[in-house]
Amino acid sequence: MVLSKTASQTDVSVHSTFASRYVRNSFPKFKMPEDSIPKKAAFQIINDELMLDGNPRLNLSSFVTTWMEPECNKLIMDAINNNYVDMDEYPVTTDLQVAVGVGTVGSSEAIMLAGLAFKRSGKISVKQYFEVELKEVKLREGYYVKDPVKAVEMVDENTVCVAAILGSTLKGKFVDVKILNDLLMGYPTHADAASGGFIAPFMYPELEWDFRLPLVKIINVSGHKYGLVYAGIGCVIWRSKEDLPEELIFHINYLGADQPTFTLNFSKGYSQVIAQYYQLTRLGHEGYKNVMENCHENVMDNKRHDEFEISEMLLRWIVPAYTMPADAQHITVLRVVIREDFSRTLAERLVLDIQKVVHELDALPAKLNAKQEQLKNGSVKKTSIETQREITAYWKKYVTETKTNKTQIY
Repeated sequence: MVLSKTASQTDVSVHSTFASRYVRNSFPKFKMPEDSIPKKAAFQIINDELMLDGNPRLNLSSFVTTWMEPECNKLIMDAINNNYVDMDEYPVTTDLQVAVGVGTVGSSEAIMLAGLAFKRSGKISVKQYFEVELKEVKLREGYYVKDPVKAVEMVDENTVCVAAILGSTLKGKFVDVKILNDLLMGYPTHADAASGGFIAPFMYPELEWDFRLPLVKIINVSGHKYGLVYAGIGCVIWRSKEDLPEELIFHINYLGADQPTFTLNFSKGYSQVIAQYYQLTRLGHEGYKNVMENCHENVMDNKRHDEFEISEMLLRWIVPAYTMPADAQHITVLRVVIREDFSRTLAERLVLDIQKVVHELDALPAKLNAKQEQLKNGSVKKTSIETQREITAYWKKYVTETKTNKTQIY
């Protein structure tokens, strides 16, 4: 007499996901399945795959915030279903948005909005989206930001705006906006403070880069960098209403009252706006100053070995190595972005890991060092970047073979 079905026929009585049939069947990745599966099984399978991602806290290549206080996390989750554009339904949240500036999903959208405003005012736009000529000041060894003097030399009768980056992607350096302002003779400036906008006011309050300079018309800031909010928030601020043409503002009324908006997106979540407001009110000037000072104290430097070698050997850390742009491409950089959640303990651990890597590099077999020298001093003359790529390719091969315990030295 059959009393019950077997586990292979039914999962009704199975309480463990890992004892169910769902973990022994392939999970569809690129098409919708015909049948539903239990919510616990779906969660477990997806969660298991996500474990293979890198740890965001150890991703030192990114400026983006990876930690916030539990109280702010709760506010984010409580507002996760609020629609940014529905101002009539969420008037309090709308007030918070006004307090933090014209909300965007990040500095990229903020820059695009600034470009649109300049273009509609008969000024400038952004090359890739708005079909204008983009002039770039080349870098040089020892000076890895825009040189204000060289920038002004490129200005002509068709130039209508000059952008100045406060916190470059390459090395975090600030353009001297004050000198640029003094030399431009009336041309408006856009201060791209995506990274530095939350650093300069607290670390270098005497530095003039903002609306204290008369030619700075627009400032954009990324809240999800040193604004200390998870990815998805930025803002753009105009010096005056006259700098934002009224025809760019989109008015709707089908969600209730008249709702003006200026954005490249429409519907989006409100949670990041609330998170930014939380950080501003929670930390205040004192808190932001303390965080930025802590980040500054945890900065480190290393000039002993090739950056690509160190990047490959730092197995549990995400630390990128790259070459600088044109005219400085022979310079390589190992980037470590110091964020709020990068504590002294983590910094010391990273230093220990780097020291371990340096020790391993010092102990490399003589044949490997000889091979690198051969690449550097080969009979065929190569450019510095070609030489760097060959050394990097050889090094990656060596590291890969070492990881698989099949090392061979040629």
